[in-house]
Amino acid sequence: MGPTGAPRRPSKIIALPAIPRIDHWRPVTHPPALSPAGLHLWKIRTGRGGAPLARLWPLLSPRESERAARLRFDRHREPYVRAHAGLRRILSGYLGIAPAAIGFRYGDAGKPVLEGASGLEFNLTTSGELALAALSLGTPVGVDCERIGDRGDILAIASRMFTPEQASRIAAAPPEDRLWQFHIAWTTLEADVKADGCGLSGQDRPAARSTRRIEHCVPEPGFVAALARERLPPVEDWINLTLPAHSE
Repeated sequence: MGPTGAPRRPSKIIALPAIPRIDHWRPVTHPPALSPAGLHLWKIRTGRGGAPLARLWPLLSPRESERAARLRFDRHREPYVRAHAGLRRILSGYLGIAPAAIGFRYGDAGKPVLEGASGLEFNLTTSGELALAALSLGTPVGVDCERIGDRGDILAIASRMFTPEQASRIAAAPPEDRLWQFHIAWTTLEADVKADGCGLSGQDRPAARSTRRIEHCVPEPGFVAALARERLPPVEDWINLTLPAHSE
């Protein structure tokens, strides 16, 4: 019984501790070998502690430069430049060509894929001052990362965008846990649609079921990320990498 004589409320179930936290990111100048069964996850610093912008702008394609120039505020433009130039520097290590020389093709929903037949698959996500790039060999991969924060009426969003089971789980969670549950479901949806490149198409629709495996991790405190891929290895088998600060 509680102090007022009322029955004690059962201990709540917190979703986050069950999600593996990645505490170590190995700084490398050249990436290790990537096997078809493997998964490389890269962290890119996009805030003020990241690479100097003057060194990164020349790495962008005209399309990327034009999009960056259209961003009105530094808080949006600088992370964009650092994330996309950082991705090019990462891909350069696998492909053996200059970052600025890497060419992309774009799907109907805007997902970039590498020109040529390297077999290298990748996906990029940005959230605030954090960007993640997932790399896979021969199998499409999707990644989404979100900072845990207020999203407005999350129950209404959940009922519109997620499966009935997901929406019910979020609604049934204690209020203090709902944001975690919501972001777990949201990153699941985003990573899955980014893996196949279809996008959300700007339409409200329930989350589709797919055969891809989804794994979650905490890349930094306050964030949750999801990766989607067929035959995705467990989080503990991922290779977690970052570019060393002196090379940026």
